[in-house]
Amino acid sequence: MSKTDRIELNGVSKEVQVKYRRLKGILEEMGSVLVAFSGGVDSSFLLKTAHEVLGDEVFAVIASSETYPEKEKEEAIKIAQYLNVRYKIIRTLELENPDFVNNSPQRCYFCKRVLFSRLKEIAEDEGIPYVIDGANLEDTGDYRPGSIAAEELGIRSPLKEARFIKSEIRKLSKQLGLPTWNKPSMACLASRFPYYMRIDMKSLKRVSQAEDCLRALGFSQIRVRHHGQIARIEIEPKEFPEIMEKGVREKIVKTLKKLGYTYITVDLAGYRTGSMNEPLSSAVNRKT
Repeated sequence: MSKTDRIELNGVSKEVQVKYRRLKGILEEMGSVLVAFSGGVDSSFLLKTAHEVLGDEVFAVIASSETYPEKEKEEAIKIAQYLNVRYKIIRTLELENPDFVNNSPQRCYFCKRVLFSRLKEIAEDEGIPYVIDGANLEDTGDYRPGSIAAEELGIRSPLKEARFIKSEIRKLSKQLGLPTWNKPSMACLASRFPYYMRIDMKSLKRVSQAEDCLRALGFSQIRVRHHGQIARIEIEPKEFPEIMEKGVREKIVKTLKKLGYTYITVDLAGYRTGSMNEPLSSAVNRKT
């Protein structure tokens, strides 16, 4: 019995053990994989498991882009090195793609179509039969046009196939000693913009710096949604008292106004994924 098998048997429920064995079986059948690696909770767990199962037949590709903070790339590199996995960094140029910059509800489709096409080319050059990503079962519950691009290009999502949800991935990651087990969820900075608001470098940097301010003050799971002159802050509701403390509130207001925001608000609904998709859901509901 391997070390990871002992950990799984001692640390998690039988249901999750079954999913974990199923995941390893899926990866074993693939034989060799290229992992679209972001350094987040899901892709780190997938990369570690793939490496445990396939060893040197795993290759991680990290995409560097203006739409993600630089530190995310640096953290992904550290994780790949920590896991002793061969990796490559590629540069993606979303801001040169009008379909992305114009920010329609199909933005993620155009982005992922370009990214996954490049990953497939790299995989073919390396003689690797499968490109896999870290999408999990819960990712099917939100509007995610990027998943359509993945399906069209034959990208596999082993965590989804094994029916893992985020909480199970975090628990197993902790058992396996991954430093990412409690890392806050991260998403492309373009997800902070309302659809049809043009995306540009200056605004992306403004959002990134605003979120850095909140992280420095101790807030963990955050989004600063960019509505032109308005910054709409999403944090966990349990942290509402902290953000309203005078010194904290004043520092946030001062920093974000310096970045160019005129109005700084806190969303009383709190942090949630895909809040920019809510107008799409409302429009659908009005039609039905």
